[in-house]
Amino acid sequence: MRVYLSPIAARKLELLLVYLETNWSKKARDKFLEKLLKAFQRVAEYPKSCPESQEFANLFRCTVTRQTSFYYRIKANEIEIITITDNRQDPDSIREEVHNRQ
Repeated sequence: MRVYLSPIAARKLELLLVYLETNWSKKARDKFLEKLLKAFQRVAEYPKSCPESQEFANLFRCTVTRQTSFYYRIKANEIEIITITDNRQDPDSIREEVHNRQ
């Protein structure tokens, strides 16, 4: 299946990668990006490999690292990454992002 990022997810990924490189290192950024791409690949091959979200109907949550997860929706032949979140993030802000995409 094809995996693509919603505009919100694309923007959050861009900000996260800049943050990692600025506050940690290019190596930390690259290591995170490698883990994220592997998670995208796993979801593309096995769309239901991550648990269904308990908070959001018809969405799945994939944990990439202790700090980072993403929510996605399975469409006909596509996986839409709805948002990328910090696991410590306020749940209300996640709800707002998800509801803007539904």
